[in-house]
Amino acid sequence: MDVYPDFDAVGGRSTLIGIVGALLTITLIIAVLMLIICAIVWAVSSSTGNATSAARGRVGVFVSIGAAALAGAGVAWLNFLLRVGTTL
Repeated sequence: MDVYPDFDAVGGRSTLIGIVGALLTITLIIAVLMLIICAIVWAVSSSTGNATSAARGRVGVFVSIGAAALAGAGVAWLNFLLRVGTTL
């Protein structure tokens, strides 16, 4: 017996998919822009000897990489759980 969620039963499914896709795109664009800006701040602050700004730039780089990874991994995690759900 296969039990699988019926995504067609949700009203406005195509609109919901479009909204989620747009939010994922915006999240990834902001994460990349944040990565670029924080990397520039980290590099300039390190070269001028400003340790506080360099540390904040470094934290910003790691946060932006984490945000991009979580945004991308969320889709893969959901697909994995849907595949596992059919085998239970």
